[in-house]
Amino acid sequence: MGYSQYKFKFYLNAIHAIYIQGVMGEKHPHTWEIEISTLKQQEEFVQFKEVEEPVEKFLDKYQNKFLNACEPFKDINPTLENITNYLLKEIQAILMPIGWYIFCIEVGETPSRSYIISLVENRAKSELQKADMVNDIIANSFLT
Repeated sequence: MGYSQYKFKFYLNAIHAIYIQGVMGEKHPHTWEIEISTLKQQEEFVQFKEVEEPVEKFLDKYQNKFLNACEPFKDINPTLENITNYLLKEIQAILMPIGWYIFCIEVGETPSRSYIISLVENRAKSELQKADMVNDIIANSFLT
């Protein structure tokens, strides 16, 4: 059974303020770019809306909002890193039941600054290693 790779980009306009040494900084807006790299069992035709629609619906609750006033960021400092970790967990929970697997997420708060979580620690050097990595990604939910 083979897998194909797909990359999706989503955009979120939102405001946040981060706490530094216990003091809330200034509120400021971003257009967050959320890029997910996925694996899908090979099919002849893939309907992209099966990924795009549920992810966009999830992101809508944060669109044009002050993140600090939204769950879970009422209790979690909405840093780039924390936002990325949260988005990975939530988007993976949306996609896994329909057969899509995230192997990398990159969230940028500006065009020149982003945070990346790669679920593949080492790059495969052979086809066998690539197959093992795909099987490992699919076997683990990454929702720890």
